[in-house]
Amino acid sequence: MARGIQAELKQTKPFSSIGEEASIAILRTADQLQQQLVDLLKPYGLSPTQFNALRILRGAGEAGLPCSDIGERMINHDPDITRLLDRLEQRDLVARQRDSNDRRVHVARITKTGLDVLKGLDKPVEDFHRVTTAEVGDFNLKSLIRLLEKLRHSLQKSK
Repeated sequence: MARGIQAELKQTKPFSSIGEEASIAILRTADQLQQQLVDLLKPYGLSPTQFNALRILRGAGEAGLPCSDIGERMINHDPDITRLLDRLEQRDLVARQRDSNDRRVHVARITKTGLDVLKGLDKPVEDFHRVTTAEVGDFNLKSLIRLLEKLRHSLQKSK
């Protein structure tokens, strides 16, 4: 009898390994979290990727960050950070200027408008994380974080 992720996916054939089952469970969970975050951000006209870039720039402070540094810090890989920043700049959420030391580098900074948008999202996003993880509990969440760190480390080693 199918159970867990196998039942959820209505899969009749068992997984080939516990590793496959775990990977699929992680991907399915990530997709569901991502979709709920999309729904939360939609009224603000932001995608999760744009939201992530704004949070990164808020954390960078007044100094801002070069595009390449933003790309390295993104949760999900985005091959076109320039286009992402273009869209945010068109909405006056981000401002860019050339670096005074290296004119080839563009430094992005979050604007007051961008900070205001994030400030309006702070409580809804905090509530989202609290509600979506409430049944898991802090102890299990800490264990999950450690296990996912091990998995990411293993993935980095296998490259």
